[in-house]
Amino acid sequence: MRLTKAQAKMLERERVAHVATVGDGMPHLVPVCHVLAGGKLYFGSGRRGRKVLNVRKNPRLAMTVDLYSDDWSHITGVMVQGRGRVIERGPRFRRLRRRLYAKYPQYSREAALGDSDSVIVELTPTHVFSW
Repeated sequence: MRLTKAQAKMLERERVAHVATVGDGMPHLVPVCHVLAGGKLYFGSGRRGRKVLNVRKNPRLAMTVDLYSDDWSHITGVMVQGRGRVIERGPRFRRLRRRLYAKYPQYSREAALGDSDSVIVELTPTHVFSW
Protein backbone atom coordinates (compact mmCIF):
# COMPACT_ATOMS: atom_id res chain seq x y z
CA MET A 1 0.00 0.00 0.00
CA ARG A 2 1.49 3.33 -1.06
CA LEU A 3 0.90 6.62 0.68
CA THR A 4 -0.12 9.65 -1.35
CA LYS A 5 2.27 12.61 -1.32
CA ALA A 6 -0.13 14.54 0.93
CA GLN A 7 -0.42 11.64 3.38
CA ALA A 8 3.36 11.14 3.48
CA LYS A 9 3.95 14.87 3.97
CA MET A 10 1.59 14.98 6.94
CA LEU A 11 3.12 11.87 8.52
CA GLU A 12 6.62 13.28 8.04
CA ARG A 13 5.76 16.75 9.36
CA GLU A 14 3.67 16.00 12.43
CA ARG A 15 5.40 15.33 15.73
CA VAL A 16 2.95 13.06 17.59
CA ALA A 17 1.07 9.98 16.43
CA HIS A 18 -1.22 7.67 18.35
CA VAL A 19 -0.72 3.92 18.06
CA ALA A 20 -3.39 1.34 18.81
CA THR A 21 -2.47 -2.28 19.50
CA VAL A 22 -4.37 -5.27 20.86
CA GLY A 23 -2.77 -8.15 22.69
CA ASP A 24 -5.18 -10.00 24.96
CA GLY A 25 -8.37 -8.50 23.56
CA MET A 26 -8.18 -5.06 25.18
CA PRO A 27 -7.17 -2.14 22.92
CA HIS A 28 -4.13 -0.14 24.00
CA LEU A 29 -3.78 3.40 22.62
CA VAL A 30 -0.72 5.58 23.28
CA PRO A 31 1.08 8.60 21.80
CA VAL A 32 4.43 7.96 20.12
CA CYS A 33 7.16 9.89 18.34
CA HIS A 34 7.46 8.48 14.84
CA VAL A 35 9.36 8.70 11.58
CA LEU A 36 8.43 7.75 8.04
CA ALA A 37 11.08 5.99 5.97
CA GLY A 38 10.68 4.01 2.78
CA GLY A 39 6.88 4.07 3.03
CA LYS A 40 6.92 2.51 6.51
CA LEU A 41 6.42 4.09 9.92
CA TYR A 42 8.71 3.56 12.89
CA PHE A 43 8.58 4.36 16.59
CA GLY A 44 10.71 3.41 19.56
CA SER A 45 9.70 1.77 22.80
CA GLY A 46 11.03 0.00 25.83
CA ARG A 47 11.49 -3.69 25.15
CA ARG A 48 8.76 -4.59 27.69
CA GLY A 49 6.31 -1.81 26.81
CA ARG A 50 2.68 -2.88 26.47
CA LYS A 51 2.59 -1.88 22.80
CA VAL A 52 5.61 -4.07 22.06
CA LEU A 53 4.19 -7.03 23.98
CA ASN A 54 0.95 -6.58 22.05
CA VAL A 55 2.69 -6.42 18.65
CA ARG A 56 4.55 -9.62 19.48
CA LYS A 57 1.19 -11.36 20.16
CA ASN A 58 -0.82 -9.65 17.44
CA PRO A 59 1.08 -7.79 14.70
CA ARG A 60 -1.97 -5.83 13.52
CA LEU A 61 -1.87 -2.20 14.60
CA ALA A 62 -3.03 1.27 13.62
CA MET A 63 -1.42 4.69 13.78
CA THR A 64 -3.20 8.02 13.49
CA VAL A 65 -1.86 11.54 13.00
CA ASP A 66 -4.45 14.28 13.03
CA LEU A 67 -4.87 18.02 13.34
CA TYR A 68 -7.88 19.49 15.09
CA SER A 69 -9.35 22.88 14.25
CA ASP A 70 -12.35 24.68 15.70
CA ASP A 71 -13.19 25.30 12.05
CA TRP A 72 -14.13 21.73 11.21
CA SER A 73 -13.56 22.28 7.51
CA HIS A 74 -9.82 22.34 8.36
CA ILE A 75 -9.67 19.09 10.34
CA THR A 76 -7.23 16.68 8.69
CA GLY A 77 -5.73 13.35 9.52
CA VAL A 78 -4.20 10.12 8.31
CA MET A 79 -4.80 6.66 9.74
CA VAL A 80 -2.47 3.83 8.74
CA GLN A 81 -3.41 0.25 9.49
CA GLY A 82 -0.96 -2.54 8.94
CA ARG A 83 1.42 -5.12 10.28
CA GLY A 84 3.97 -4.44 12.96
CA ARG A 85 7.38 -5.96 13.38
CA VAL A 86 9.78 -5.50 16.27
CA ILE A 87 13.35 -4.52 15.35
CA GLU A 88 15.96 -5.29 17.99
CA ARG A 89 19.62 -4.27 18.12
CA GLY A 90 21.92 -4.30 15.12
CA PRO A 91 22.66 -1.94 12.24
CA ARG A 92 19.02 -1.47 11.20
CA PHE A 93 17.99 -0.58 14.77
CA ARG A 94 20.83 1.95 14.99
CA ARG A 95 19.98 3.48 11.57
CA LEU A 96 16.33 3.95 12.55
CA ARG A 97 17.30 5.29 15.97
CA ARG A 98 19.42 7.96 14.24
CA ARG A 99 16.37 8.95 12.16
CA LEU A 100 14.25 9.29 15.30
CA TYR A 101 16.98 11.31 17.02
CA ALA A 102 17.28 13.57 13.94
CA LYS A 103 13.55 14.37 13.97
CA TYR A 104 13.37 14.68 17.76
CA PRO A 105 16.72 16.08 19.04
CA GLN A 106 15.64 15.80 22.68
CA TYR A 107 14.97 12.05 22.28
CA SER A 108 18.56 10.99 22.97
CA ARG A 109 18.66 13.05 26.21
CA GLU A 110 15.14 12.48 27.52
CA ALA A 111 14.27 8.91 26.46
CA ALA A 112 17.31 7.31 24.89
CA LEU A 113 16.74 4.10 22.95
CA GLY A 114 19.40 1.75 24.30
CA ASP A 115 20.48 -1.40 22.46
CA SER A 116 19.80 -3.54 25.51
CA ASP A 117 16.46 -2.17 26.74
CA SER A 118 14.71 -0.68 23.70
CA VAL A 119 13.27 -1.73 20.36
CA ILE A 120 11.89 0.00 17.30
CA VAL A 121 8.52 -1.04 15.91
CA GLU A 122 8.03 -1.01 12.15
CA LEU A 123 4.52 -0.49 10.74
CA THR A 124 4.05 -1.69 7.17
CA PRO A 125 0.83 -0.15 5.81
CA THR A 126 -1.93 -2.36 4.44
CA HIS A 127 -4.70 0.27 4.55
CA VAL A 128 -4.49 4.07 4.63
CA PHE A 129 -7.34 6.49 5.24
CA SER A 130 -7.23 10.28 5.24
CA TRP A 131 -9.66 13.08 5.83
